[in-house]
Amino acid sequence: QVQLEESGGGLVQAGGSLRLSCLASGRTFSSFQMGWFRRPPGKEREFVAAISRTGGTTDYADSVKGRFTISRDNAKNSFYLDMNNLTPEDTAIYYCASSWYYTLQNTPDKFESWGQGTQVTVSP
Repeated sequence: QVQLEESGGGLVQAGGSLRLSCLASGRTFSSFQMGWFRRPPGKEREFVAAISRTGGTTDYADSVKGRFTISRDNAKNSFYLDMNNLTPEDTAIYYCASSWYYTLQNTPDKFESWGQGTQVTVSP
């Protein structure tokens, strides 16, 4: 198991930017692919982005492609989600998660450990 803690959420106006961070502890961070998911109000948890163990491969939901960037720093046991050109539709609780799978995954059931979530609210 790996313990995960998100930070960086908040309130931002439409068109603005935020950076979410996730700090991992407990196991070798570089052994996991990492992902970001979100739960919009009244909706189910949905995939946002994932990054491979080395950071060489990434995957994004269509709704965030070109606006969000996932990255990681294995030396700091951390990974990030840079969110630009935010819209009210990006309002959600954002969760970081880790997965043992080698190939990139995009469904919650493939991720074993989860953070508590951080709220992102985008005002019109």
